[in-house]
Amino acid sequence: MILLIVFLPLLAAIVAGLGNRMLGNVPTKVITTGALFISCLLSWPIFFSFIAGSAEPSVVPVLHWLRSGDLQVDWALRVDALTAVMLVVITSVSALVHLYSWGYMSDDDSQPRFFAYLSLFTFAMLMLVTADNLVQMFFGWEGVGLASYLLIGFWFKKPSANAAAIKAFVVNRVGDLGFMLGIFGTFLVFGTVSIPDILAAAPGMAGSTIGFLGHRFDTMTILCLLLFVGAMGKSAQLGLHTWLPDAMEGPTPVSALIHAATMVTAGVFMVCRLSPMFETSAVALSVVTTVGAATCFFAATVGLVQTDIKRVIAYSTCSQLGYMFFAAGTGAYGAAMFHLFTHAFFKALLFLGAGSVIHAMHHEQDMRYYGGLRKSIPITFWAMMAGTLAITGVGIPAVFGNTLAIGFAGFHSKDAIIEAAWASGQSGASIVGMIVALLTSFYSWRLMFLTFYGKPRWAQSEHIQHALHDAHGHDAQDHGHDDHAAAHADHGHGGGDGTGGYHPHESPWSMLTPLVLLSLGAVAAGFAFHGFFIEPQAGETFWKGSIAFSEHLMHEMHDVPLLVKLSATIAMALGLWGAWMSYVRAPAFPGQVAEQFRVLYRFLLNKWYFDELYDLLFVRPAFAIGRLFWHRGDEKTIDRFGPNGSAWLVQQGTRVTGRFQSGYVYSYAFVMLIGLTAAITWAMSQ
Repeated sequence: MILLIVFLPLLAAIVAGLGNRMLGNVPTKVITTGALFISCLLSWPIFFSFIAGSAEPSVVPVLHWLRSGDLQVDWALRVDALTAVMLVVITSVSALVHLYSWGYMSDDDSQPRFFAYLSLFTFAMLMLVTADNLVQMFFGWEGVGLASYLLIGFWFKKPSANAAAIKAFVVNRVGDLGFMLGIFGTFLVFGTVSIPDILAAAPGMAGSTIGFLGHRFDTMTILCLLLFVGAMGKSAQLGLHTWLPDAMEGPTPVSALIHAATMVTAGVFMVCRLSPMFETSAVALSVVTTVGAATCFFAATVGLVQTDIKRVIAYSTCSQLGYMFFAAGTGAYGAAMFHLFTHAFFKALLFLGAGSVIHAMHHEQDMRYYGGLRKSIPITFWAMMAGTLAITGVGIPAVFGNTLAIGFAGFHSKDAIIEAAWASGQSGASIVGMIVALLTSFYSWRLMFLTFYGKPRWAQSEHIQHALHDAHGHDAQDHGHDDHAAAHADHGHGGGDGTGGYHPHESPWSMLTPLVLLSLGAVAAGFAFHGFFIEPQAGETFWKGSIAFSEHLMHEMHDVPLLVKLSATIAMALGLWGAWMSYVRAPAFPGQVAEQFRVLYRFLLNKWYFDELYDLLFVRPAFAIGRLFWHRGDEKTIDRFGPNGSAWLVQQGTRVTGRFQSGYVYSYAFVMLIGLTAAITWAMSQ
């Protein structure tokens, strides 16, 4: 079963990639989507078998891979509770994204290539989470990096998409360098890359030291920090986060698959998989907590002021990943994985819902030109409402004795992280989590109010005006969506109501069906599964040693102060109230605040100037060094004294000798005389 789950997407990618236009759009979509749904249907029984406690961790050998001295690497697929969680997340989201893409990409000329890339990405991600050793994990790690590069830059004729793909690739290489050094160091210390063997031996290495950069450091701290650098790059943590928002240049289904639910969670998965290693180093755990909390806060503040609907959700993703990391840093690995699990449903739902809005608004992504859409696209509205209720953590906390907490998916997992951080003694991280819960609620409800409430502002959009222009038959041959625009245009009036004569319609059912299914996860995933992820006894039975699960910490979570239990709910309510007052009750208020605090507003709008800082510190010097070696090194030195210089000497020599080729006998006699004289002179001198 696990072999089918992992290799069906690869087979589909090969068939779609090689068949391409020969197969055609529909057969390619049927093959790739069908393969993913089969993998999905096979993954859920594995997950439920661990939920029921009837399954045991196992390893399925595939082949002998590498033999080089002491390094022996077998390609094998590890199946345990941690793998089972990732299998259902990856295959479920990927299958629904494949189906969603039937409608979203229907006008694209390169659909076979797109679906082949999607399936290739899914295979690489499955290889990563089923890895039984670090080399195999790195294989999947780099595979998803390659696939993300291809998918972000899918519209390669668009300069911004190419730039975003290159940026993602380069930034991730920085993190991957740390990951590689961590793997090298781990092999040096433990003599193996087998994950079970490393985790079994890790406690015995606690307190030992290793030479690094000319000094002695704690062995496990160095190894864990190097591995964590890799996690920072892949999961877009502060410092290596800059690629994630720009990755929104790819098609929206790509954003949902890679940058919301799967690839960006690879770093969290890796830390949880290697949690027994991280447990041996208090310093490494403190770094993970600090970086996670800082990322959580940073991304939430930037999300407050973004106007592109996809970028708001992208920064939200970055912030939620910070939650997962500081949960892992406090030792609550079960809570981290629980939030990863619930986040996959509601964040994929929000991204695909945003894609439905963009599709309805003729690819307009600026929320300032939305408004009043809830009546035009009601199914999309209710789906995104479910996602917003989930991410903001709407629910009823269990505050009286043994009462049962009831709420949407994010309510259960986010509250668990805040409570676990407090119970572990990391009150600072817990307070950051409370503040970020308020900010998350504000920017999430801001998105909903700007998009679905208020008066329509569509007439101000250049995209909408272009669509109407195409719909009336002008320059339609230059636009790929003229049929879509014509279906949305209202020829009966001039749009004096703020619509500009453009009336959005709901997306096709191939796009709406995934929204409905993901809505079920956003509503029920937290309530249905929280006991297995974070409750002391049920969690111990479920995880079965696949992560470092602390029953004591899970017990302590229930004894935190009442205010801590209520904090996330209070924060959600305050954020909702603030967004309603700012964008429904008094729409002019945000502009006044932005004008009053212009410096702070520009600081947040420009993402804390990280891109500008990196441009100054790294990009410009790199280009300057490149130009130096290009002009002075390559052109003026190597070329000048190498091939160009040799060519110049030959050219000058031919000009001199060419003067003697005059055709006159006396010229040739003169040359012969000089040669004879030189020969006699040389002979006499010997």
